[in-house]
This record gives sequence, structure tokens and C-alpha cells, in this order.
Amino acid sequence: METILASASPRRAALFRSAGIPFKVDPSGIDEVHDDSLQPDKLVEDLSRQKGEDVAKRHSDALLVASDTIVWHNNRALGKPANENEAREMLLELSSNRHTVYSGVWVCLLSPEGHALHTFSFHSRTKVQFAPLGEEEIEYYIGTGSPMDKAGSYGIQDDFGSLFVESIEGDYNTVVGFPLQSFYRHLKKELPSIHKMMFFRDRS
Repeated sequence: METILASASPRRAALFRSAGIPFKVDPSGIDEVHDDSLQPDKLVEDLSRQKGEDVAKRHSDALLVASDTIVWHNNRALGKPANENEAREMLLELSSNRHTVYSGVWVCLLSPEGHALHTFSFHSRTKVQFAPLGEEEIEYYIGTGSPMDKAGSYGIQDDFGSLFVESIEGDYNTVVGFPLQSFYRHLKKELPSIHKMMFFRDRS
């Protein structure tokens, strides 16, 4: 049985590799539908489900894992910036302020015939305190191009973006983009045999 990571994020792939999980990448290409009536925890779970259900259509006999991450500040989601001006506005908004990062996960066990045998979803959240950002810092960071593919226009794992973060309250990997410990715990509860096969297989 294969594990399919329904994400193009190199950061999520790196977290899977760090845990020793063998996997294949197959990202979704759908246009996500944001339901503004949902609270952020349910929103990231719903966005993950949308991605996962799209990718699941082309797989069988697999464990499919989809994830989504949003930065939540001032009662709204800050996604990936559409351009440099939007990245600049987001970074200015986050400067000196505290925001919350939500990462949602949707997991689906697919039968050899491609049917969904079992699905579950969960989310993790981490509070992040930003340091005051100066214009020079923001412009330099935007110039690297790094903010353009990240929710909230920053990456906590970046060489420079990491310097903006004064402190966090919660799971670091949630901010990176995938709550690995929560995934381990929920998979153990929901699909213990798959959990054992994934994390306790013979690695010789």
C-alpha cells in the first residue's frame, strides 16, 4: 500500500522524509472554495478535504494525506500573496502582532478498487508572535521571492523569515505546514494497523 501526499509543498514532503515515511507526491490542481461561514479550524479541514477528494479519484489501494495551512489574523485568513504588494501588506499587518496558524489534515484509506474505506480529519493551531518589522527587512525578504508561495507571506523555516518570529505557542511543524505529531497520534487512533505499518516497519 502506498502513501500519497496530496500536496506540492516541499516543506510537507521534507517533514514526511524526516519521519521516515515512504510516499509519493500527487498534488491537487483544483481551485479551492473558501467557505467564509466556517471558523478557521473547520476551514482548513474543509480545504484539505477538497484537495484530498480530488486526488483520491486517481488512486487505489493507498493511504491519501492532504493538508492545508492558513494564517489567521484580525478575523480573516491570510493565504498566499497574489503579488509583491499583497505580500508587503501582509507582513506589515503581522509586524509586532500575534496571529494564529492553522494546519488541517484530511486522511483517506482507499481500497484496491479505489473506494474510500475510512476517512478522518483534524487540525492543529499554533500562536505566533511577530517582532516589529522595518521597511528594509520587508523589502529584502520580498526580494528573495520566498514569501510568494507561503500563507501569510512568510516561512518560519526560512533563513530570513525565521528571524521575524519572536515566539510561538504550540507545535512548530504546524507553522511549517504539517502537524506531524498530531498526524502520528490521530493515525494511531483511527487506523492502528496502518500506523504500525507506516512507523514501525522493518527499516533494515
